[in-house]
Amino acid sequence: MSVLTETDERHLRRAIALAAAARDAGDGPFGSLLVDTDGRVLAEEVNTERTDDDITAHPELKLARWAARHLAADAAAVATMYTSCQPCGMCATAIERSGLGRVVYALSAEQLAQLLPAPPPAPAAYAGPALLAEARVPFETG
Repeated sequence: MSVLTETDERHLRRAIALAAAARDAGDGPFGSLLVDTDGRVLAEEVNTERTDDDITAHPELKLARWAARHLAADAAAVATMYTSCQPCGMCATAIERSGLGRVVYALSAEQLAQLLPAPPPAPAAYAGPALLAEARVPFETG
């Protein structure tokens, strides 16, 4: 882990405050914000899984989508996401796909699991690859 600056700590405290606001609104306690290289807050989000009835309504995913829509690739690459908890696999993939350059988080996934012990979800059964000749057509033509 890299050493955090005072600016990092200030923004991380804001992510934690957003997490508390999400909890107070009846959602899971997760909050995130996106900051440019000048320390300016570009966007903030909170978890809204329950209030939106959407299992993908994680703040990190919402900000990754925002970044992909609103930031040029060079601006995304130097932006920092501050988040109250280490992003889950879904959010981490979205962050990578959006081109964001840095993520600073408060709680690790392991620390969260100690605070909120819950049985892991049952893994889905996957079958494939299949129908290669048909599946490749959309990628080869167009």
